[in-house]
Amino acid sequence: MIAIDERGYYGTFGGAYIPEMLYPNIEALQQQYVEIIQEEAFQKEFHALLKDYVGRPSPLYLAERLSEHYNTNIYLKREDLNHTGAHKINNTIGQILMAKRLGKKRIIAETGAGQHGVATATVCALMGIECIVYMGAIDIERQAPNVSRMKMLGAEVRPANSGSRTLKDATNEAIRDWINNPVDTHYIIGSVVGPHPYPDMVARFQSVISEEMQWQLEEHTGQRNPDVIIACVGGGSNAAGAYYHYLNERDVRLVAVEAAGHGIHSGESAATSVLGTQGIIHGSRTLLMQTDDGQIIEPYSISAGLDYPGIGPLHAHLIHSGRAEAVSVTDKEALASAYFLARKEGIIPALETAHAFSALDKIEYSSSDLIVVCLSGRGDKDLQTYIKHFDQFNTQNIGQ
Repeated sequence: MIAIDERGYYGTFGGAYIPEMLYPNIEALQQQYVEIIQEEAFQKEFHALLKDYVGRPSPLYLAERLSEHYNTNIYLKREDLNHTGAHKINNTIGQILMAKRLGKKRIIAETGAGQHGVATATVCALMGIECIVYMGAIDIERQAPNVSRMKMLGAEVRPANSGSRTLKDATNEAIRDWINNPVDTHYIIGSVVGPHPYPDMVARFQSVISEEMQWQLEEHTGQRNPDVIIACVGGGSNAAGAYYHYLNERDVRLVAVEAAGHGIHSGESAATSVLGTQGIIHGSRTLLMQTDDGQIIEPYSISAGLDYPGIGPLHAHLIHSGRAEAVSVTDKEALASAYFLARKEGIIPALETAHAFSALDKIEYSSSDLIVVCLSGRGDKDLQTYIKHFDQFNTQNIGQ
């Protein structure tokens, strides 16, 4: 049985390793989050917003040309069609409702690709709550459209200028802010990372993905379970949501796709499942890339949302236990998959999601299999990167 225990661990991964100043906040969340989430009034408000504001359920789409190419049956869970363009809004809706019930007046968040930042700024605007988003200085440059969206929504975007100036450093800055403002501030963590209860809480909010997949698959095919679920994993919230209702269904293969950057062993990678060892980062014990003396190794990926030196403790447990298969995809492979999907299905995916599609070239399956790919976000934010590589991939045979 795969489930979090009372101490916040999945097997040996998880827990809450936090500064003393944050104990009251974390303890309040640990003691109340399940009870609050399960309240009838909370569920009613949460699902009403998902339906009428976010636009759920997101479609489960049979990609016929993609299926024909790979000689199997490929369905796309279209999280890119949500309001704000990604799965992140599922979690921020839940957490803003949680923050209101805890009496918080100020919201902080971290973001890499900017999708979580946009989703947080969106719900703060919706609820009239102050919003501050921390973002690595490099990510601010490469994800400029999302920075503009956050500012348009009224959020303050604060650059992280330390370290690699990417997602890890934005998270560090957000935690420092929280330590300095523990009473009135709620930290909306964007993935299944951080101290307990965040990994479980975020997974619960994202589980709407797999909850819908069950009845949508039955509607399409007559069966509730796919054979394979593929999702990209940085921290891993879209994957946690896509896997959630299938964690204990052993006949469903779970494929976690991470960023190999310029190559797993190139020195410029974020392939945590291969390069990582057990350690503590941002409040939880998980797999992370680190030196022998425990110093974080800077990750690299062309994708800002996968540019993280660790993975969430749920995914660390799934991979470590063998329940999930880890696949590593390079920048070049992800770019090729993005162009291929655009030409095959008329869908431009986020760079993060493009990594997931590359797994179709790396795993084995049969022609009768039902494969679901979690299409976690749309590619508007990455057009500048795609155009930069346009000449390299604009060949006549792509998608033909």
